[in-house]
Amino acid sequence: VIIINLNTCSVSYCVLAFDIFLICLICFLPQDQYDIIEKHTQSGLELVEKYVKFVKERTEIEQNYAKQLRNLSKKYNIKRSSKDEPECRLSSYQSFLDILNEMNDYAGQRELIAENMMMNICIDLTKYLQDIKQERKMYLIEAKKAQQSLESTYKQLDSSKKRFEREWREAERAAQYAEKTDQDINATKADVEKAKQQAHMRAHVAEECKNDYAAQLQKYNKEQNQFYYIDMPLIFNKLQDLDEKRVRKLAQGYILFSDTEKHVMPIIGKCLEGVTKAGTNVNERNDSMVVIEQNKSGFDRPGDLEFEDYSQGINRASSDSSLSTPKGPMDLLGKNRSKNFWLFSKRSKLSPATLPPFSTPPAPSPANGPPSPKFGRDTLSYCLKEINKTVKPRISSFRTLRRSPTVTEDFGHLPPEQRRKRLQQKLEEIFKELQKEVDQSEALGKMKDVYEKNPQMGDPASLASQISQTSQNIERLRAELNKYEVILSDVPPNSTNRHYIRHRKMLSDSCIFLSSPDGAHSDESTPDASQAIYAEFDDDFEDEELTAPIGSCTAMYNFPGASEGTISMQEGEVLAVVEEDKGDGWTRVRRNNGDEGYIPTSYVTITLNK
Repeated sequence: VIIINLNTCSVSYCVLAFDIFLICLICFLPQDQYDIIEKHTQSGLELVEKYVKFVKERTEIEQNYAKQLRNLSKKYNIKRSSKDEPECRLSSYQSFLDILNEMNDYAGQRELIAENMMMNICIDLTKYLQDIKQERKMYLIEAKKAQQSLESTYKQLDSSKKRFEREWREAERAAQYAEKTDQDINATKADVEKAKQQAHMRAHVAEECKNDYAAQLQKYNKEQNQFYYIDMPLIFNKLQDLDEKRVRKLAQGYILFSDTEKHVMPIIGKCLEGVTKAGTNVNERNDSMVVIEQNKSGFDRPGDLEFEDYSQGINRASSDSSLSTPKGPMDLLGKNRSKNFWLFSKRSKLSPATLPPFSTPPAPSPANGPPSPKFGRDTLSYCLKEINKTVKPRISSFRTLRRSPTVTEDFGHLPPEQRRKRLQQKLEEIFKELQKEVDQSEALGKMKDVYEKNPQMGDPASLASQISQTSQNIERLRAELNKYEVILSDVPPNSTNRHYIRHRKMLSDSCIFLSSPDGAHSDESTPDASQAIYAEFDDDFEDEELTAPIGSCTAMYNFPGASEGTISMQEGEVLAVVEEDKGDGWTRVRRNNGDEGYIPTSYVTITLNK
């Protein structure tokens, strides 16, 4: 506070002191407030940058977490080469694989969280931050310009005020000198006139400076009012709106931080429900049955051992499974070294023609006559020796068989039940390969026909090598098919596989009317020797009840239907569809007269009923 003593100061000094007080009150105090606002808005921008950095680090954590989960699932997942292991069929193994898949999906949801946070929060806030920085910079520049303009006007006011002060003092001195000269008796009239003119001129100049100072003061006050009541409040309001928008945008970013994870929580919940479902799907009883089915040998159980009365001599005609029969592995491999030896099974029993000479009981001798040459030694020791010779090698052979089985092409190293399953599996694999070759051969034949009719589309001779190779593959697969069918016929089946028989009929029929290597279709069909194996199942197809049609089809090509199980058709003929294609390339149809059979699916256009 400036205290002004009006009694000791002149009027000019009073005006100067009051102006300085106003300048200090108006200019310097708002400058502090402006700095506070500038610092506050800058702090808000730094907070946005800090939050963006925080969310980026969160996304990196989510991505690393998802990556570790995927690596964990991949580490414990069963390899492709191990999927054929018998244990993979157990429900406990399948449930574990389901859990690994669910964890993989869970990792995908964590990646989705990171991606959405990066897109909706980091990138959006970063772009908004750049815009708000430019806007804030523009407002600060406007405020700085207004402040510079006010300071410039103030400098002009100060300059005019100092000039007025200087001229006013000179005018006072000139007036005092003129008055002093007028009172001096020694001064001439000319000196008095000159002093008065000088005083008058100085007073006129001081008056002009006074007017200029007053005008500058009025201008400054007007600009100052404009600065403090209009310009600066408007800029501060803009900065306030800018800061409020910044806070509101940041609050939306806070909400998105949680909403992003909430949106994927239902899917994550489904993943966790899948894990729970995988646990409930474990069926210990079914797993036991699967293990039993996989390892069931199919051997007949051994018969009862017969009593051997050594007091009447060793009974060599005992049961085949008797331990007293002197048939060790070496005896069994004497004439059957190429055959497999199965412990406690009929496969290990020898026919009476292969038994050694001493296996037949000796002719009875008189009670007191000489003993038989075979029993010249003690009877009990002889029997024990024979039992040892029989039992020990069998146990040794069993261990050798279990540890290092000899894998053969016909799966003869397996028990009968497992051998039958493997043979059927092998036949199914050959079926699939043969069906592919059949479809490829048909496609090549049609393509060759198109090339022959339209030479501009391609050269038919270019397909000769492919057609020949396909025909060779078909012949090779048919040979393998027949070979494994003969092997399977030697294994007594426990049940009949209808689907397997129908596939065999369809593939045999398709192989008959396949195009020859030169691309021409053959109308002659040669009977397949393997069809006799399935002759006993023909009645099964005839006894089936008539089913309602599920649609209709129109023939696009002629089909001879020369093989059993198929039906012939002519191009343009309409037939009723009884059974859809099950993936084997054949559709079952029926004529109006009731004849049913299979036709190639690729030969007709099918329309199913709604």
